[in-house]
Amino acid sequence: MTLSEADLRTETFAERRRLVAILDDLTPQQWATDSLCDGWRVREVVAHITLAYRHSMFRVVRGIVAARGDFNTFSNRIALKDTAAFSDAELLESLRANVEHPWKPPRGGQQGALAHDVLHGLDITEALGLPATSPDRIAAAVGDPDNRQLAYFGVDLNGKSLHANDTDLTVGSGTPIGLPAKEIALIVGGRRPVPSS
Repeated sequence: MTLSEADLRTETFAERRRLVAILDDLTPQQWATDSLCDGWRVREVVAHITLAYRHSMFRVVRGIVAARGDFNTFSNRIALKDTAAFSDAELLESLRANVEHPWKPPRGGQQGALAHDVLHGLDITEALGLPATSPDRIAAAVGDPDNRQLAYFGVDLNGKSLHANDTDLTVGSGTPIGLPAKEIALIVGGRRPVPSS
């Protein structure tokens, strides 16, 4: 599914509003629940989603350099630091106050911003047993990832193609495997293994 830049922006802001509404209803125990991100609770995921709203690009670059160029190491360090410094309510307010923030990931553009929020939203809702965002929004977020994007998450489709059975989304080429869009996003994002068939 291909959307215009303006439509992708609208979907990104709508996804952030959806996440605010979900997080607003969570109990302290749910905020402390392990997410699908290894080593992160819901709290750390929210800290990560809102990282760009609190830290300048200079701070981020400096942190990545200190982590010897490893973004994952840096993002883990800063998420743990931020969750130690801010309450659940403060982390939620950081998202609420920045629903229409223009942040986009480097080289990711507006689709990257949507993918970031949709995938990390799934890290939260899947862990808590809550409904996912709409299949169409997931399809817009996933798009048509190239091999570099798949490799970043350690994904090798190896002659398989993932076809959504609830929206217009296909990833890869080869033997077709039908799945809900949500499952495709989790596979493409390295949260689930590629099914054998």
